[in-house]
Amino acid sequence: MNISKGYLLTLVLIFAYLSWQLVVPFLQYVLLAVLLAFLLFPLQQRLESYISPMLAALALVLLAIVGFIVPFLLVAAVIADDAANLLQSLDAETLQVSALESAIEDQTGIEVDLLETAADSAQEVGTMVLEQATAWFSALIHALIGLGLALFLLYYLLKNGDNLLEWIRKMTPLPMDVQDDLYGELNDVMWAVLVGHVLIAIIEGVIAGLALFVVGIPNAAFWTFIMVILSLVPLIGAPLVWIPASIYLVVIGEPLLAAGLAIYSAIVVGIADDYLRPVVVDRYAEISPAVIILGVLGGIYAFGIMGLFFGPVVVGALITVLEVLDEDYDRLEEEHGMT
Repeated sequence: MNISKGYLLTLVLIFAYLSWQLVVPFLQYVLLAVLLAFLLFPLQQRLESYISPMLAALALVLLAIVGFIVPFLLVAAVIADDAANLLQSLDAETLQVSALESAIEDQTGIEVDLLETAADSAQEVGTMVLEQATAWFSALIHALIGLGLALFLLYYLLKNGDNLLEWIRKMTPLPMDVQDDLYGELNDVMWAVLVGHVLIAIIEGVIAGLALFVVGIPNAAFWTFIMVILSLVPLIGAPLVWIPASIYLVVIGEPLLAAGLAIYSAIVVGIADDYLRPVVVDRYAEISPAVIILGVLGGIYAFGIMGLFFGPVVVGALITVLEVLDEDYDRLEEEHGMT
């Protein structure tokens, strides 16, 4: 390697690192834009047959706002309200505070007032909340800026998507047929994760959640959200919620509702998982449950909420690259030797 090449590579590394530092504060929103662009790009290509790329991209950005972002915010608000109601329902009578205070006094001989202690703690928490108000306001501004950035990125990813893909192919030092295999496999992995696991998890969680609403489980929206998240993890899923919910109905004297909830959830949700998931996954790419578990759990720690989507994609992409490398390594080695 001569000095000129080394200098250019050094510049690439420096500016790549600085660019990464610019992206990190808004990584969640950049990943959101990439995810929405991936989902909407096929529609962009179809719309460009009838209208200009700019109008098509604007229309799809509006679709993303109406069809994805606004519903997500509304669902998040309902879930937050349910979670708040859940906390408020834990009053003194529900927790049997007086009985607990008597038990402590009988065992230790010390008279305690748990409610007064809790009130003092709540006052301290309130003071801390006021002190953190500035930080919360800053977080709100950051979220608004991030959403705006995501929408701008989405627009340009859609509008210039063909040029971006062409540039990536041009900059990739691989033969075109190998690139076709690589990007085709990566595309299948992405769709397999989004449709075969994320979409199925949402369907399973909503199906089970409807039953919670019907039988009158408190804070059903919150528990539906929990079931959607749990359904993303193979071998765990919604039973961690609807089984305790069935037991709760038995405890409060509703055995028929409990039996109905258990039978409905076991059959309907089970059918969705056993039949719908394989049909969808087989259409794109078969991904091991181990990959999904590692991707979902590790992705949350690495990328936050967007890790639910990108975690399994990253692990699946690694496996895909290794498979393409194994298939084409000898040929690429020979072509390199001939140049």
